[in-house]
Amino acid sequence: MAALRCETLVSMTEHRQLNLAGVVLAGGRSRRMGQDKASMEWEGRPLLTVVTDVLAQRCSPVLVAASNTSQAYAELRDVEDVDWITSEPIGSGPLGGLVAALEAAEAADSPAAFVCATDMPMIAPELIDELLHGLTTSADAVVVHDGGRDHPMAAIYRTRVVPVLVDLLDSGEQRMVAALDAIQTHRVGVSDPAWLTNVDSPEDLHRLRA
Repeated sequence: MAALRCETLVSMTEHRQLNLAGVVLAGGRSRRMGQDKASMEWEGRPLLTVVTDVLAQRCSPVLVAASNTSQAYAELRDVEDVDWITSEPIGSGPLGGLVAALEAAEAADSPAAFVCATDMPMIAPELIDELLHGLTTSADAVVVHDGGRDHPMAAIYRTRVVPVLVDLLDSGEQRMVAALDAIQTHRVGVSDPAWLTNVDSPEDLHRLRA
């Protein structure tokens, strides 16, 4: 227990100096939604800008990972104060987007990045705060676990895991959950599960608006 307390104290000191990047994975095809999620309207704005504005309160730079053939990139590439990362291999899934974004974060001198999806309209900066509080020095990642499952797109990843994730991609893996199993992952609960709400279908969006 004493060792754990010591590690946590070191981590909290590091947090004050941590240059945390923010990453939105926006390259999905949105088959169930029937349209690109990033450009969907939420409170009069594209959903992507709602999410990136939240990340900008805690993170710099803010990166959006999507291929240059994606609808998100075609429609929203002029969004201000966002850097687009389009180097993910075509067909590499969300894991490919994560690798490309973490490589960009490392190039920007960010040792870690908060990663989320573009379809999280209820996200709040306090989610990032609570994940940072759980990021110990030995952890490669800290991810939200809601008691039933992990949420790999509500997590902080250290950029040092890129070589491990590249090996996963080279083996044909595309799933984010595989990344969590391959690295040292710390799982935490959060105080407001509503932050994790995502929209996969028009019905989901309608219920939230109601």
